[in-house]
Amino acid sequence: MKRFLTALLILALYAMPSQISPSADNGPLKVGLITVGSANDAGYNYAHDQGRLYLQKQMAGKVETSVAENIPESAEVERVMEKMVSQGTTFILSTSYGYLDPAMRVASRHPNIVIMQCGRENKTGVKNLGDYNCIAYESQYISGTVAGRLTKTNELGFIGAHPVPPVLQDVNAFTLGARSVNPKVKVHVVWTNSWSDPASESEAAQGLIEQHVDVLAMHIDSPIVVAQVAEKNGIYCVGFHADLHKYAPKGYLTGQAWNWGPLYVKIAQSILDKTWKSADTTYHMKDGYSTLAPFGKAVPTKVQEDAIKLKKKIEDGTYVVFQGPLTDRDGKLKLAAGTKPDPAFLNRMDFFVPGVEGVLPKK
Repeated sequence: MKRFLTALLILALYAMPSQISPSADNGPLKVGLITVGSANDAGYNYAHDQGRLYLQKQMAGKVETSVAENIPESAEVERVMEKMVSQGTTFILSTSYGYLDPAMRVASRHPNIVIMQCGRENKTGVKNLGDYNCIAYESQYISGTVAGRLTKTNELGFIGAHPVPPVLQDVNAFTLGARSVNPKVKVHVVWTNSWSDPASESEAAQGLIEQHVDVLAMHIDSPIVVAQVAEKNGIYCVGFHADLHKYAPKGYLTGQAWNWGPLYVKIAQSILDKTWKSADTTYHMKDGYSTLAPFGKAVPTKVQEDAIKLKKKIEDGTYVVFQGPLTDRDGKLKLAAGTKPDPAFLNRMDFFVPGVEGVLPKK
């Protein structure tokens, strides 16, 4: 009976709402960043940590930041979030796709903290849990036009982590971009079923090269391995998350790159000002948090100029990447003529556009 009562007491204390105020009235706002991989991956997790460091520098004295790296999408991330809260953290950046459910549970237990989930729509109804998403597919579309112009085999490769909407957006946008300048292009997709698995990524890249692919693109956490395999085999690569030219100095073309710092400053300031509200927020390239990476030496000046012109059209709204009529690769209409995609359409994307080769696992 004594053990039973002790267990009940611990459970009650664990479930009690946190009394920590995110207004940081008692000192600097404590911000915790959680990443699924290493902050040194030159990719997704690196970009988020660079955003944290920018926040720390720009709001020195107003915020204190910390980072927890290599936290899997499991019960472990919930434990890490609880530990952060117990240490006085009142603003948590939950950056991996599979963190949403643990974030919801932690936010529900601690209504006086703020958790922001990256890249996945919050449908939980928890008022102190928000989400933020920056469109990457616009940069992928532009990168596709560059790849489509430079390919000699008309065979492009795309290595994807998981067949979830954000990755499918990038596959489809890259393909549409390439085929807009070169209708003969085919994009071969291989899934690794992991955000980070260097061995599988290397194997996938080599397999695609054996299919005569001469440009490799990707949506995985760390782009280093794929870039290095491409460079070793004398083919082009399109980067993701950050500038990759140092890993593929001869074959790097361009890619997508994040700029999270200014957004993190904006969110932190709203918490300090007590104006923060839970919302589903999607930002586009024009907002500056996701952009086109610098061009590599392999990209001719004319191709660079055309890509920059296209970037401006996308930013000012005169060109829309996913615009109707849009069909899947089986010919089924997905977006009617004259229709532009809304967040709901993007968040449920579950198809390949014409030109994509590869298996799309069923749900």
